[in-house]
Amino acid sequence: MKPVIALVGRPNVGKSTLFNRLTRSRDALVADLPGLTRDRHYGEGRVGERPFLVIDTGGFEPVAKEGIMHEMAKQTKQAVVEADVVVFIVDGRQGLTPHDKTITDFLRKCGRPVLLVVNKSEGMKYTAVTADFYELGMGDPYVISAAHGDGVADLVEEALNVVEANRPEPEPEPEDKVRGIKIAIVGRPNVGKSTLVNTLLGEERVIAFDMPGTTRDSIEIPFERDGQQYTLIDTAGIRRRGKVFEAIEKFSVVKTLQSISDANVVLLLLDAQQDISEQDAHIAGFILESGRALVVGVNKWDGLQSDQRDAIKNDIDRKLNFLSFANTHFVSALKNSGIGPVMKSINSAYAAATANLSTPRLTRALEQAVEHQQPPRKGSIRPKLRYAHQGGQNPPVVVIHGNALDAINDNYKRYLEKHFRETFSLVGTPLRIEFRSGKNPFSREK
Repeated sequence: MKPVIALVGRPNVGKSTLFNRLTRSRDALVADLPGLTRDRHYGEGRVGERPFLVIDTGGFEPVAKEGIMHEMAKQTKQAVVEADVVVFIVDGRQGLTPHDKTITDFLRKCGRPVLLVVNKSEGMKYTAVTADFYELGMGDPYVISAAHGDGVADLVEEALNVVEANRPEPEPEPEDKVRGIKIAIVGRPNVGKSTLVNTLLGEERVIAFDMPGTTRDSIEIPFERDGQQYTLIDTAGIRRRGKVFEAIEKFSVVKTLQSISDANVVLLLLDAQQDISEQDAHIAGFILESGRALVVGVNKWDGLQSDQRDAIKNDIDRKLNFLSFANTHFVSALKNSGIGPVMKSINSAYAAATANLSTPRLTRALEQAVEHQQPPRKGSIRPKLRYAHQGGQNPPVVVIHGNALDAINDNYKRYLEKHFRETFSLVGTPLRIEFRSGKNPFSREK
């Protein structure tokens, strides 16, 4: 499981700025305005070969009893429970405040490792910026500038080291244990994930109840179908962030995101009797970013009229068009309708995600693509694509070598992705292309 880092602190200390730097995104809103972030915000980061999940939180008022600050405090407390390590951020420009002391009192009781981080330290000496904060009794502070990136890499390395030191050693699995294809079934609450699991297994293996949020944790269940071994992962439903308050749901979101990353194939289950929501698109986007093979299932299809079915198909095409590489199936988990084709698509998606693509075949496909459409010039430079080889699986990675490849635009990259996908029948898996330009032998650089 990926380590989970929670960013905690009072308003306007730079939590969202640090979140954006760790995730290399602009997903969190940043402005010089206290209280801009309210809900928990999840993202993925990586330092070298070490991936992790990071949670951005709103300004923390541990003692707030009512109003929006109380709800924001619930969100932050939830993030602390989900985290493997807490990064407590304070403002080096403003110095120590009573608010910081209140948060410290809460974090002492949370049972999680805590790293004290002094942000906004650019241009300041270590001793001057940290002196006040030793009063908190949380050890030597880490000094960073989230806006400029100073000290951030070292901070994350230390946070991940703390997680590894505090995690128990995993028990070795029996050598004869066959896990098969790992399938994570994900989606919003109450779309029928547990019902689908029970239908596949032919028994009431997990609780299925008409109440959103019945599943609280991710459950792994091995089973066999038509001679193929599988491991099903029934995950908790991911609610809209503003709705996740109950302490009993403390692991729901983070466990689901980790299950997506650990799966071979993800089955994204949608509810045919509800519109495709922003949350459905958010889950789909995370699956795509994780590089997992994907099959889309639209459940509760049996209860719709023909005009309603046409409307939901159009809704999927419009809002989830970035998942065009995946097969979509319309099913009824309750009535065991349409499940067979879903399993065939899961097998196909897994085969595509783990396909071995030989260098000669990839290079021939690349030559055919260039022959059909040359890469556009950038000024006086035209990129030259020479050969390709496979750089990874699940998802497949195609590495293309040549000259001036940094001049290739996104449109031509999408053209190459489509060509490789069609040439090798890569249905149900994302495909990633990496460009590696050779050095110019006539360059004056030594």
